[in-house]
Amino acid sequence: MDAITPKNDKSRGEPLVRPTVQEAEEAVRTLIAWAGDDPRREGLLDTPKRVVNAYKEWFSGYDEDPIKYLSRTFEDVQGYDDIVILRNIDVESHCEHHMAPFIGKAFVAYKPSDAVVGISKLARVVEIFAKRLQTQETMTAQICDAITESLAPMGTAVLIEAVHECMSTRGVHHKDVTTVTTQFTGVFKSDVDLRNRFLRSANQ
Repeated sequence: MDAITPKNDKSRGEPLVRPTVQEAEEAVRTLIAWAGDDPRREGLLDTPKRVVNAYKEWFSGYDEDPIKYLSRTFEDVQGYDDIVILRNIDVESHCEHHMAPFIGKAFVAYKPSDAVVGISKLARVVEIFAKRLQTQETMTAQICDAITESLAPMGTAVLIEAVHECMSTRGVHHKDVTTVTTQFTGVFKSDVDLRNRFLRSANQ
């Protein structure tokens, strides 16, 4: 069994032991039985395997390092000195409180200092952090921090807008509520016009 250290929780020093696939599948059977159905029923026989495979995909961000994707930069930008904005990056994550999905869009921008990074790498960073148990606030800060740490830009801006199924399909049952979170550093924090230009690009 693999030892794992939670990436979102710095309060724990001891690594956790990752359960086996068989143990994970047995946990799914337990939940099915707790919900009131029979995990031995024909339609549910392969459900534990499917759920574990789905979790492997949904939470693959724990096995990837976002900094690695931002390590290859390009300095030859032919004098370009304006901001770089990526709009409408898909966000598919799960809230750490109920393990329910929250789905939306991310908008990411930075103003390069010396170098730029491939735009697909920025989208990949969003995806890596999304594929972990998250709060939207934490994920917004993590994306911003990773870009700032790796690229040392003049400023970074991140906005995420998402619908949380933990409040749309349960609890208060408000289906049309979206949550918007933002994080700004450098020139995006000090220059109101630049920040507003970013927000307008995100239709805010």
